[in-house]
Amino acid sequence: MTGFGSGFQQWLERSIGVAAIFFVAAAPLLAPTPIMSNYFISTILTQTFFLGIAAASLIFLSAYGGMVSLAQISIFGIAGFALGNAVTNGNTKGLNLGWSPWWGIVVGLAVATAVAFLFGALASRSAGIYFLMITLTFAVIANVFFGADLSLSGFGGISGIQAPSWIGEVSAHPYRLYYAAFVVAVVVYVVIRYLVRTPFGLTLQGIRDDPLRMSSLGYNVPLHRTMAFGFAGFIAALGGVLFVWWNGHIDPASINIGAAIDLLVICVIGGLYRLEGAWLGALAFVVIQNYVRTDYLPVVGGTFHSLIGAIFLLIILLSPGGLMGIWGAMLGRVAPADRATSATGIPGEQGGQPTEGASR
Repeated sequence: MTGFGSGFQQWLERSIGVAAIFFVAAAPLLAPTPIMSNYFISTILTQTFFLGIAAASLIFLSAYGGMVSLAQISIFGIAGFALGNAVTNGNTKGLNLGWSPWWGIVVGLAVATAVAFLFGALASRSAGIYFLMITLTFAVIANVFFGADLSLSGFGGISGIQAPSWIGEVSAHPYRLYYAAFVVAVVVYVVIRYLVRTPFGLTLQGIRDDPLRMSSLGYNVPLHRTMAFGFAGFIAALGGVLFVWWNGHIDPASINIGAAIDLLVICVIGGLYRLEGAWLGALAFVVIQNYVRTDYLPVVGGTFHSLIGAIFLLIILLSPGGLMGIWGAMLGRVAPADRATSATGIPGEQGGQPTEGASR
């Protein structure tokens, strides 16, 4: 009976995950119906995918590197600004280089990833609250930079950003972008799950648990942190590319401090130590943002952020592991055996949160 609990949890979570993937893949075939509208697919689920990708980059750093970064939304936006400057053709602010959308993808990902490596190198020797504050500084700098530089954006931002021809006009062909975002989200999830089991991923988890010990064993701690930050930046940049295709516009307000906090809230609501929580938190966030009329709610107030703040507070008080933590606790009551191994199958993750010494 020792391994029954973890085996049951793994089987149940994988079954639910596979069912969810099939349901999401078939969603356009169910529309328009009462259970699946075109608006829900093109707006709610598509946003969930690219916001979840950005949140996954933050959760990767937090859960496996011990680094909570507030700069991920900035890298997300930098990819969008770079792509917008590359592909627009004179009808908006920015450089208006008029390049092919394919070159726009390359430029957006390359510039954002390079900036992420720079940010990672600068922050790699800090930890805890100091790392958080340094990445917050990066977020402020990125927001002010694009607002002040009229040649790249200005506060009005860049409009008329077109997706590649295989996606086409998003308003006319919403399902193409939906499937593109869905595929990218699945690939991002699989790649991260694979990476954390490689020697690099295990080393990163060791650095998370005890950086001094790993340094004494000969591992270059700042280098590993920088590489992890660069990889996470690339993931966030993928979300940024999908965002500007979906929105057709980007401005400094898209990457302000409020947006950085929103991404952190998404991660906390979903579960800051479970990768699946990135998309679960994004779904909850987007649904509340689009469907809940906060102006009629007593006590909470009349704004979306007051409601999401109240939910954030409840999550912190009742389930620090977020919605995935609640799910893990429910499974723990059903199959409590073998608690040393979590439902993810990663030894040392208990209750959805990496435990001390997990990867030593």
